[in-house]
Amino acid sequence: MKEILSKNLASRAARLRIASISLSEGIRSGNFRSASRGQGIEFSDVREYIPGDNVRAIDWNVTARMGRAFIKQYEEDRELNVLVVLDCSRSMFSGSSDGVRIVSACEVAALAVLASERNSGASGAVFFDGSVRFSCPPKPGRENALSILSKIDRLEFPSGAVNGSALSSALRCASNLLRKRSLVFVVSDFRAAGWEKELAFLSCRNDVIAVRISDSTDSELPVVGTVPFSDSETGASAVLPTSSSSFARAWFEANRRRVDSWEELCAKHGAHTLVVSTAEDSVLALSRFFAKRRSR
Repeated sequence: MKEILSKNLASRAARLRIASISLSEGIRSGNFRSASRGQGIEFSDVREYIPGDNVRAIDWNVTARMGRAFIKQYEEDRELNVLVVLDCSRSMFSGSSDGVRIVSACEVAALAVLASERNSGASGAVFFDGSVRFSCPPKPGRENALSILSKIDRLEFPSGAVNGSALSSALRCASNLLRKRSLVFVVSDFRAAGWEKELAFLSCRNDVIAVRISDSTDSELPVVGTVPFSDSETGASAVLPTSSSSFARAWFEANRRRVDSWEELCAKHGAHTLVVSTAEDSVLALSRFFAKRRSR
């Protein structure tokens, strides 16, 4: 699986880098508060008060120490932070003839990092499977971006007895890493439970794009008779009657309810949603998403 992932990213590296040019503009003009360059301010220094200054800017602690009035000075904060939360759990290594989820997920993550670097911004990442495997806060610079891309390229199928998806822990980790409002890409199949509170907390302080990686088998299984099935996350097994029309309808409806519930939950907490299928080009999917954001 590592070879499949590595070859895919390597073969598309040039196209991903070119695509990141337009995506970087899409991020800046996509109506995200974290991307409103020049509108944020950060504390820079203090200087002595001059008559006419805004008294609300007085630094009372410094004023008390110095015995005369000082005010806080601020400067525009033009650095855009991008954080990628990437699901590397076992279910992400599943797929169909259309493709493998983790490949699409890694392309989305790589594009986000490249676009951030193109904007001279800071990029960070959280990788998780059954637990948080890697995390780094957003840092500026090409070297940091390349380091994250290298880690994406070297992802492997979870080994040992690591089960499940630690999405809630990953979202909590993301919140703890961020010190300023950021654009957060959560790239996952969202086959986990109990992450609503963490998403709500992350979304109230940041712009969150929940990217759901889907596959055609989510809604329709190949008709191949009765087949054994094993859940890669939980280890649960079952026998699926794929030739049954009633089973096919139930499978389709169950997936529709899952997606609807996910979209409603994200909307409730202010997170933007994007579904990327293994059958489609991730570059085009992201381009359409940001084009739609710009038109609002």
